Order: sequence, then C-alpha cells, then structure tokens
Amino acid sequence: MRKISESFVRGGDVPGTVREQVSSPLDTAADQMLADRAADGDLRAFEVLVRRYGPLMRVCATRVLGSNDETDDVVQESFLTAWQQLGRLEDGSAVKSWLMRIVSRKSIDRLRARRQHENIDDTDAPAPESRAPHALVEVESQAEALARVLAALPEDQRRCWTLREIAEYSYGDIAAELNLPTSTVRGLLARARKTLLREMEEWR
Repeated sequence: MRKISESFVRGGDVPGTVREQVSSPLDTAADQMLADRAADGDLRAFEVLVRRYGPLMRVCATRVLGSNDETDDVVQESFLTAWQQLGRLEDGSAVKSWLMRIVSRKSIDRLRARRQHENIDDTDAPAPESRAPHALVEVESQAEALARVLAALPEDQRRCWTLREIAEYSYGDIAAELNLPTSTVRGLLARARKTLLREMEEWR
C-alpha cells in the first residue's frame, strides 16, 4: 500500500500553508498526467494537485460547515483519502470534481456528526474577517459579503448552492447526496440564487 507522510498533509504542506517550492514542469501539467503519476506513488505530482485545488476545497468545506473552524481538518482528511484512493480513479482528467466530491462528503459528514454530539448555536456564523493584503481588500470584502449572505441562507439552500456552484454536482447528485427529490433541489437552488442576486447587487 502506498504511504504518504503525515507531515505532508499536516503541519505545513496543505494549501494555504504550503512551503515555497521551486517551479517545475509539473506545475503546468494536465490534471490527468498529475493524477496518473500520483496514483503510481509520485508525491511531487500529488503536491501539485494539493496546491492547485486545495484553496477551492477550503471554500467548499467552509461553505458547507458554515464556519472555517474545522476546515483545515476536513481538507486534510480529504487529501489523505484522495492519496489512498487515487488508484480507483478511472479518469484522471476528472480529478478536480473527484476531489470536490470527497471534501463535500466529508464536510457534510462532519456537520452531521457535530450535530449529533454537540449543541452548537452558532453553526451558521460567518467566517472571521480575512487579513488579506491591502491590494486585495476589495476582493476580500466581496468574498466576506458572499460568505455572510451564504451563512444567512437556510441550511438546505446553502448546502444545495455549495454542492452545485462550488463542488459542481449535478442536480441528481445533489438530490442523492442530501436525500431530497430533484424537484426540491431545483427549488432550493432557485431560492438561494434569488437571495444571492438581491443581496450581492452592490457588488455586480
């Protein structure tokens, strides 16, 4: 069985905390090549996938969980699972959607477990303000505004929107994941999008 160093996923080698690395041809390689090489045990190829899709996975996890307190753990768990199961991925070019499915499911599982064992009143609290550089203040402000709007959505609407817009699930996949009729998923998405358009009008 292929092994991956725990320090790769914890303590500095996940997206957002990745150490500076020398650029290599792998940095611009196609997803399929990276996935195929990683499946054969190439850690450097997997590191590129981590850097490439880690930020998006963080966004997805944060949106599902409603806060970023547990995001790092979920993303780390997702990459460990991906490393262990890459050999099962038949189409390496689909690695992005595959990774998003993993992190989405783990986020939903974490949310369900949290509610079973804890009594948390502020699940939907917006994430804390970003400490972005001055040049990115406007972009970060817009992201924070979106986070606040999403956090204020009813939970079922937020989950549907996240799985559709961030994880790129189909309507059928969302219905299966959340155990809802497809018609209900479409209705929830329509209401979520209407609210987002209204609340984010000033940023358009």
